[in-house]
Amino acid sequence: MNSLLLAATTAPIDDPTQTFYSPGVLGFIFTFGLAAIVIFLIFDMVRRMRRVRYREEIKAKLAAEAANSGAKRNK
Repeated sequence: MNSLLLAATTAPIDDPTQTFYSPGVLGFIFTFGLAAIVIFLIFDMVRRMRRVRYREEIKAKLAAEAANSGAKRNK
């Protein structure tokens, strides 16, 4: 009997304006801050990788010059 009553009743229609929730200003600030931090970290990582790559290139050039000057002195 209870299931018959439950099936016969209609569900109340919810007004979409009452059930729509947005994150608001706080959600926007949090999302903007997170995006800004991620962008800063990406730029910082690229800068550090570029610095390491340039240091290795300079070390290789110095080693090649030292090897060339050592070979010239031995002749």
